Amino acid sequence: MQTFDIAIIGAGIIGAACANRLASEGLSVAIIESHEVAGGTTAAGMGHIVVMDDNEAEFALTNYSQKLWNGFAEKLPKSAEYENCGTIWVAADDEEIQEVFRKKDFYEKRGVETEVLDEKSLREAEPNLREGLLGGLLVKNDSVVYQPFATNFLLESSNAKVFLGKKAVEISEKGVRLEDSTFIESNKIIIAAGIWSSELLQDIKIRKKKGHLVITERYPNFVKHQLVELGYLKSAHASESDSVAFNVQPRATEQVLIGSSRQFDVDDKAIDYNLLRQMTNRAFEYMPSLKNLSAVRVWTGFRPATPDNLPYIGQHPKRENVYLACGHEGLGITTSLGTAEILTDEIIGRESKIDRKPYSPKRMI
Repeated sequence: MQTFDIAIIGAGIIGAACANRLASEGLSVAIIESHEVAGGTTAAGMGHIVVMDDNEAEFALTNYSQKLWNGFAEKLPKSAEYENCGTIWVAADDEEIQEVFRKKDFYEKRGVETEVLDEKSLREAEPNLREGLLGGLLVKNDSVVYQPFATNFLLESSNAKVFLGKKAVEISEKGVRLEDSTFIESNKIIIAAGIWSSELLQDIKIRKKKGHLVITERYPNFVKHQLVELGYLKSAHASESDSVAFNVQPRATEQVLIGSSRQFDVDDKAIDYNLLRQMTNRAFEYMPSLKNLSAVRVWTGFRPATPDNLPYIGQHPKRENVYLACGHEGLGITTSLGTAEILTDEIIGRESKIDRKPYSPKRMI
């Protein structure tokens, strides 16, 4: 039997970030992963690091996390493909232009650097966007990262003991039992298993959101910023219905990553070609020349969503030795470093730089 201060279940980017941060405090860490490092939700995402403003709690965590990423970026290897490309929120009509100015006001009051683009400057910034779009908002400090390599770097830097290919089947006051009967003794357990977290603890309220992504061959300078339609904000939080939105991202490899779609409570990983067609047609409405690019891969993944669209970060209210770091939906890459920071603060018993209460599992359990 091996003994650790912390046992983390899940080796996606959230679990790896927690392992890295806790180990830096001198704690011994075990990380348990039933498949491969960054092989689940982390591998299936877009890798954006973006400040969001749906509500104050979401803004606080994404803004805090982005600052941590910007400070951490110089440590990342080149293979992590970290690029400060910025995000342009694209406005297609008068209502969305009003949203541009609302977002600008919100961000500027909180110290986030933005720039309003009119129709002409939007076309100059991204010539492959169609004519007739009214403008957009450039959020300058948003970035992208190749999250599988970033996850591996975080984990390798932590010197945590990694248990791969072994599923955690039971947690107790003394530690974690694996499917091969191995027992890992630990003082504290962190559940960072994404959509599988509720299998370990039945009282965690998490739903699956399935999404599709497409990546192209290499096309130098086809797109320079992450581009998102402002209509995304309406579709992304549609409670039950399937939805698609224009979301295109440049990669350091000169490829173009195209999203996005959302489906609730779908367990099948197979490509839904009808929804994929809707998604790509939506992208073509904004960037018609995307039709001329060759795709090299299409894939799906599952995002872990909570009822209020905020993650669970903190101590389980009924199990003193158990902490949660799950339910980040589509913002796990962005919020990974912030999650690790505030969870470490709570475990060690110190104040955090942002209020932890909005993310406490006590609100839902």
